[in-house]
Amino acid sequence: MIHPRTQRPRLLRRTLLRAAVSALVLTSAAPAIVHAQEDYPSREITLVLPFGPGGIADITARVVAEALGRKLGKQIVIMNQPGAAGSVAARAALNAPADGYTLALLSNGTAISVPLFENLQFDPLKDFVPVSSLAYFDFVFVTKEGGAFKTLADVLAAAKAKPGALNVGTINVGSSQNLAAELFKSTAGVDFTIIPYKATPDLLVALLGGELDVIIDSQTALKAALEQGQATALASSGPTRSKLLPDLATAQEQGVEGFDVTSWNAIFAPTGTPQPIVDTLNAALTEVLAEPAIQERFADLGVEARSSTPQEIGDRLAADIEKWGAVIEKAGIPKQ
Repeated sequence: MIHPRTQRPRLLRRTLLRAAVSALVLTSAAPAIVHAQEDYPSREITLVLPFGPGGIADITARVVAEALGRKLGKQIVIMNQPGAAGSVAARAALNAPADGYTLALLSNGTAISVPLFENLQFDPLKDFVPVSSLAYFDFVFVTKEGGAFKTLADVLAAAKAKPGALNVGTINVGSSQNLAAELFKSTAGVDFTIIPYKATPDLLVALLGGELDVIIDSQTALKAALEQGQATALASSGPTRSKLLPDLATAQEQGVEGFDVTSWNAIFAPTGTPQPIVDTLNAALTEVLAEPAIQERFADLGVEARSSTPQEIGDRLAADIEKWGAVIEKAGIPKQ
């Protein structure tokens, strides 16, 4: 039988040995984790888009991806996954490890989808962490060149004189443009009929044919009609004048106080992505989006290249979810 006094030193030695082994494991694992983050990226990165190829979001994402790839020394691959209000793209990103090698493009449309769709299949505020904004753009109020309206004040006066008689066109119900029209009605305190169309070309045909009095869409979508003198811009939708249209007064400047609609897109990463990797991506995007060539390319496309801190774009997403939820509820748009 082992005497208790003999047993205690042995137990103490075993305890100390186990503690030493545990400490060795922890200290050897910690540098490996840090080293992996310091080496980021060590392979190509995938950026998942909720849009098809060829659109403005796709084009701007590809411009950024090419420049960001050069900055980081690894290729950025674009994966187009449209459908289900962004859920297809979101699930594709969320099904990958949260290691910084699969990122997602979220947008103002994502903020709208949260209150608009009954079963979105993902929660952008819980499932993703923000990295940086990429681009911002305003909408423009446009009328037919040589038509009855010369200013936004003319449109407001006509809407007040004959409530519901004015026809304002946007693309499909629930789009950013469509909700901008709904918000304009309530903010300006006027009533007009909002008529949704499938696409911008349909809007322009209806405007030029006299079926619509005003249309609301992006500068990019309406650029050709404006440059060719078919249409006249009456106002922009942002809180301040767009750098791309410095001579065009905002709706706020023209008396519609509180009306503010700016669309955006941004890069997010799945929740759980290590913060040092998020910081690396944010710093690289900040440098890339400030490059004169990128600024010029985006301006040619009708959008403003602009980075942000993760906190800024995260707050913007949360605020826009609340904002558009209120607009959808007031407009009586049923959940889809």
